[in-house]
Amino acid sequence: MMHTTKKFSFLHKFIGDKAFYKMVLGIAVPIMIQNGITNFVNLLDNIMIGQVGTEQMSGVAIVNQLVFVYNLCLFGAVSGAGIFTAQFYGQNNQEGIRQTMRFKLYVSAAISVLSILLFLGGGDALITAYLTGEGSAASAAATLYHGRQYLWIMLLGLPAFALSQVYSSTLRECGETVLPMTAGIAAVFVNLIFNYLLIYGKAGFPALGVAGAAIATVLSRYVELIIVLLRTHGKIARYPFLRGLYLSLRVPASLTRRIILKGSPLLFNETLWAAGVAMLTRCYSVHSLDVVAALNISNTINNIFNIVFIALGNSVAIVVGQLLGAGRMQEARDTDNKMIAFAVACCSVTALIMLLCSPLFPKLYNTNDQVRTLARWLITATAVFMPLQAFLHAAYFTLRSGGRTLITFLFDSVFIWVVSIPLATLLNRFTPLPVIGVYAMVQMADIIKCIVGFLLIKKGVWLQNIVS
Repeated sequence: MMHTTKKFSFLHKFIGDKAFYKMVLGIAVPIMIQNGITNFVNLLDNIMIGQVGTEQMSGVAIVNQLVFVYNLCLFGAVSGAGIFTAQFYGQNNQEGIRQTMRFKLYVSAAISVLSILLFLGGGDALITAYLTGEGSAASAAATLYHGRQYLWIMLLGLPAFALSQVYSSTLRECGETVLPMTAGIAAVFVNLIFNYLLIYGKAGFPALGVAGAAIATVLSRYVELIIVLLRTHGKIARYPFLRGLYLSLRVPASLTRRIILKGSPLLFNETLWAAGVAMLTRCYSVHSLDVVAALNISNTINNIFNIVFIALGNSVAIVVGQLLGAGRMQEARDTDNKMIAFAVACCSVTALIMLLCSPLFPKLYNTNDQVRTLARWLITATAVFMPLQAFLHAAYFTLRSGGRTLITFLFDSVFIWVVSIPLATLLNRFTPLPVIGVYAMVQMADIIKCIVGFLLIKKGVWLQNIVS
């Protein structure tokens, strides 16, 4: 009898009822759909460029890695204020939401201007840093040329992307995930159509190759922004926090200090983590130029499967953040346990599907057999560690929802710079391991983070209301 009681207690702790999963999926599925379609179109985009040539594909992959640093820097900046937005929404404090949104406008504008200046002044040097592995000088020069061409056009889309993120992140933190999804879907279809027209020169359009892919992406950014602006400001009664948003751009000094105090670790975390990922890619690329192409192929398919734990992690931040803002601490803990368990279970199934796809996907690319084989094993390694990453992602957003941003900074970006990058560097220098072995060992080191994250969540250090 006692055994049955313990079993029931365990199941009740980690498994929710029908209403619970309906609530979670109601938030997560629109995010999954938006990210899924975005990444699927990115996959087609990637394949289209891959059909043009390996150097073109590698140049675009390197620039996308650099733009990824900007994207995550921006994400970290708006997320810092977003912790407060979710908790203000839990209190039904519209003025608080309005003020956090203004803060996002300031910080996203500053990051975009600084990033554009950095890329204009140092873009060539940043691209060249990835071209140090084995390969011909002609191949490296061609990769640099295509990368530079792609980067300069992509810079035109950064302001639109920044403003879209300000609006979309605020809408999600207030429980509105359908509108960002709709705008994102429209944008990716614009991207896909113009990729086809401008990369290959169809329907009377010029064949622009890499430049065409960049133009299509920039167009899609502005389409997404226009849809979000028209739908939100056109139905302002549904989004009361937008009333008077631009009548005054003042953010109270006290709130600014609190956002900076809690949000700065997030901004630095996302920036340093993205830079760390870029540095890890460079560590892998020293083996050969083929590694750059193989990583591009594997990352493209990885991004499609990663939407599951990314969407579920974002759901943790939204749901748990709102419960904490409303002061419902025990419900927040119980909900968090169930959401983490659900994320790990979903990603275990996703990993099995990914393993089945690993030998098939690289065959879609017009590249050599060495790149295809390497890409297959990189995809396999990522799939093996996906349940681990699902737990880490959910743990990260749990800690963040309670304002424990300094812990997430140590948990995420400090770890990649203090453990992952030195480990990859030492393995490259002092062992005969091939790149896939180095990649797997770096992934395995994340077990340390899992142990630490589990202990922190169990201890409940994240259970706090930061807007009361």
